[in-house]
Amino acid sequence: MPLRHHHHAAVFLVLLAAAAEALTPDGQALLAFKAAVLRDPDGALSNWDAADADPCAWNGVACSSSSSSGPDDRRVVSLSLPRKRLVASLPASAALPSSLRHLNLRSNRLFGPVPGALLSGAPALQSLVLYGNALRGPVPDELGDLAYLQILDISSNSLNGSLPRSILKCRRLRTLALAHNSLAGPLPAGFGLDLAALERLDLSYNRFSGAIPEDIGNLSRLQGTVDLSHNDFSGPIPASLGLLPEKVYIDLTYNNLSGPIPQTGALENRGPTAFVGNPGLCGPPLKNPCSPDAMPSSNPSVPKDGDAPEAAKGKGKGLGKVAIVAIVLSDVVGLLIIALVFFYCYWRAVSSKGKVQQGAAAGSKGSKYGKDCGCFSRDESEPPSEHAEQYDLVVLDQQVRFDLDELLKASAFVLGKSGIGIVYKVVLEDGLTMAVRRLGEGGLQRFKEFQTEVEAIGKVRHPNIVTLRAYYWSFDEKLLIYDYIPNGSLSAAIHGKPGTMTFTPLPWEARLNIMKGVAKGMSFLHEFSPKKYVHGDLRPNNVLLGTNMEPYISDFGLGRLANIAGGSPYAQSDRVGLEKGQSHQSDASVSPLVSKGSCYQAPEALKTLKPSQKWDVYSYGVVLLEMITGRSPAVLLETMQMDLVQWVQFCIEEKKPSADVLDPFLARDSEREDEMIAVLKVALACVQANPERRPSMRHVADTLERLNGSS
Repeated sequence: MPLRHHHHAAVFLVLLAAAAEALTPDGQALLAFKAAVLRDPDGALSNWDAADADPCAWNGVACSSSSSSGPDDRRVVSLSLPRKRLVASLPASAALPSSLRHLNLRSNRLFGPVPGALLSGAPALQSLVLYGNALRGPVPDELGDLAYLQILDISSNSLNGSLPRSILKCRRLRTLALAHNSLAGPLPAGFGLDLAALERLDLSYNRFSGAIPEDIGNLSRLQGTVDLSHNDFSGPIPASLGLLPEKVYIDLTYNNLSGPIPQTGALENRGPTAFVGNPGLCGPPLKNPCSPDAMPSSNPSVPKDGDAPEAAKGKGKGLGKVAIVAIVLSDVVGLLIIALVFFYCYWRAVSSKGKVQQGAAAGSKGSKYGKDCGCFSRDESEPPSEHAEQYDLVVLDQQVRFDLDELLKASAFVLGKSGIGIVYKVVLEDGLTMAVRRLGEGGLQRFKEFQTEVEAIGKVRHPNIVTLRAYYWSFDEKLLIYDYIPNGSLSAAIHGKPGTMTFTPLPWEARLNIMKGVAKGMSFLHEFSPKKYVHGDLRPNNVLLGTNMEPYISDFGLGRLANIAGGSPYAQSDRVGLEKGQSHQSDASVSPLVSKGSCYQAPEALKTLKPSQKWDVYSYGVVLLEMITGRSPAVLLETMQMDLVQWVQFCIEEKKPSADVLDPFLARDSEREDEMIAVLKVALACVQANPERRPSMRHVADTLERLNGSS
């Protein structure tokens, strides 16, 4: 039996060798690649068979299609196997098909070095995409043999060493993406001269050091973001960076740069976000002023008028005695005035305290706020007793002129219901319209906690965030009073309202302005709000549109408040305005907090309960994709079994035309397709699986602001 077994095996190998001999050299090269694959869990290479003489029919393989060529003359020009979970090392002894133009092995599990011989065997390569693997070792010198190379994306690996000088031979290179590796050392001399065709440059999250090359300003074709962030670049920012196109966003964050920031061209009028993490930088737009020694000297012997005080200071001259006495006296007088005002406000607060207590104990219907001195308005609104906690309308804005009695008597119309409250449109007698959300009836022992949270939310003021104006807390009623935003939700603006027959899609200009406004609002929440809030449930239903279609972010902080208040409002009596006519329509714009499997939820949200700002960035990216494509993530998931992010990535990998991805209604704005593609790139950056690779909302807002649409 063993002898017979070996005989059959020998016959099989002979037949296999004979079949392989029938293969073209390109097919044999591909089989050599397959031999290096250790695991193929998805069966991506299952039809790569030596018995099949035509490799052009194999998965991921594309061949030239010249009509004059016979079957044996067709050459392999593309090998595309992204996201196939292949576990392999790139074979050093085998060569790629010599006619290969495109190699895409992104997001697999490739390990080991990138063999130089493998590259030199494919001199016709135009695109090399190895993004998102586990490759290590240096970038091979043989890269310089690829004279036709236009796209090089080897980001998100573990490559190290310096960038070889041979890369400067790739003079047709348009995309150079090296981010998220461990590459080190200075950029090769002549970087900005020899690679003049570059349109995209991303060197972020490496260990590049030395000065930023002065000639980098020669890269006049660059677009989007030039990302040099998270490296060890040192020295001054070269003024030549200002020569780059004005629409280019230059990210220099987290390096060791020093000196003043040039205020020319593409660097002029930039916000501080592009320069943070460089303690040695100074001057505008940073708050860190430059010392006289650090400022570039144009004519030191003739100082400007505005520089005269600094010049005097440099000579050691101080203030005169008269000036010092005047300053001290003015400070004393100012303090006396402040003390008198404070005393007056305190007297007013104390004198009215008895009236407030009497009204609360008697079940007062509330008082008119905003009429007394504002210094102690919080003390007036803060309940002085347990009864006051149950019956006070607390205003968070001194411009509010209605009281609880007026609110309860107002006409109310149900806008929608959800697991965390009913939302009403309330019209007061004077015509003022507010939105009132009713919460649960629990949390009776947590008033102070609720009060702290709601008053922090009430301090948030931004043109793109719905303002919380007041709140009410009682034994069986908890209300949040917001500004009413008249034009419904962004979801309805994208897809139309349920049940309506007519629908006018938003033009590109309106969509772009909404994108910008939401980005600005989210950036404010993340960086400038009192608690640096995380929204946690950003989606089109929670973006409302004003009279001029300006966006307002709603419902931030709502989950925390609903958790404190507890309970569902459905069983409660409709105390607000139910005695008057109402419309009981349900609107999807009022929706529960993010749930497991939400189409807008970041992947890591399934693993951790603590929300992060990167969750919001992911959600914002999905919102952008929805606005660009016009497709509903929920409908797509139901009909195609893939979410919107996966669908867009699939279209890109399959090189679908832009018309297949963009909302057909945007065809009327086809002259602005470049802006749409730019936004698409921003969206894809936001929905990266690794949260650390997503940009900040501040970065996103800055990037979108450079697009042409009015804002």
